[in-house]
Amino acid sequence: MKDIYAKISGFADEIDGNLDVQIESLTKLGVKYVEMRGVDGNNLIYHDNAKVKEIKSKLDEAGISLSALGTPLGKIGITDPFEKHFEEFKRAVEIAHMMDARNLRMFSFYIPGDDAAGRQQYKSEVFDRMGKFVEYAKANDAVVLHENEKGIYGELAPECREMMDEFGCENFKAIFDFANFVQADQDTLEAYELLKDHIAYIHVKDAIKGSGKVVPSGYGDGNVKTILNSLFASGFNGFLSLEPHLFEFKGLAELEKDGNRTEIENARNLTGFEAFALAHESLLKILNQHS
Repeated sequence: MKDIYAKISGFADEIDGNLDVQIESLTKLGVKYVEMRGVDGNNLIYHDNAKVKEIKSKLDEAGISLSALGTPLGKIGITDPFEKHFEEFKRAVEIAHMMDARNLRMFSFYIPGDDAAGRQQYKSEVFDRMGKFVEYAKANDAVVLHENEKGIYGELAPECREMMDEFGCENFKAIFDFANFVQADQDTLEAYELLKDHIAYIHVKDAIKGSGKVVPSGYGDGNVKTILNSLFASGFNGFLSLEPHLFEFKGLAELEKDGNRTEIENARNLTGFEAFALAHESLLKILNQHS
């Protein structure tokens, strides 16, 4: 279990946008990795070289490394121009190398409509674009991590599996996001069975079926504990990245199971640090049960 604890990461911009606050908070919780998204006013991939080097220096001093770049790449419409976006991808790969990281979180483009038939209509263009990402990643020692997300081609597990069947390799792997699947009305156990051989990275958040409300891991319908146990049994040793989305979470007391309590129980908005700490605590409970 020590190895599992050592590979906890998270989106520290949900604590605060300021790098110094992010570092202070991660250090307080004993988290040694960050999935860097927003930092000091912009996404990491949009900072210039001088700023990237400054960020890297501060993280090194604190003993914190990147588990992945939390890029917004692939979060454009499938009919939007691609050329500039691909240049941003190449810049993201360059920054990944500057940060001693290989993993880039990405998406598979917003698709018009809201049904499987509509997604299949754009499959060819999605695959063409994704293929360009993967080939560039192969040539430049990077790993494209595809995240399932509502509204994109890879919203549901079957489409995610199609991409894995086509591109799956050491440079193209799957992120499994429990809450995003729940919000898309995708059964997470079915999704896991389809994708388990391709999962290299976990986004740790849970949600309630129907409302889509994000809740601490283990308190929703994402089957977080069951899937994590299965992953660990199969030898999974990837990152567990906290993405709390709990800023307005209320009523935790109503969700407590087996008499377990947490310090954050009152019905009020949480600070960024409280939300992240709650997500961290909820994950540790699951990991401790596994051990």
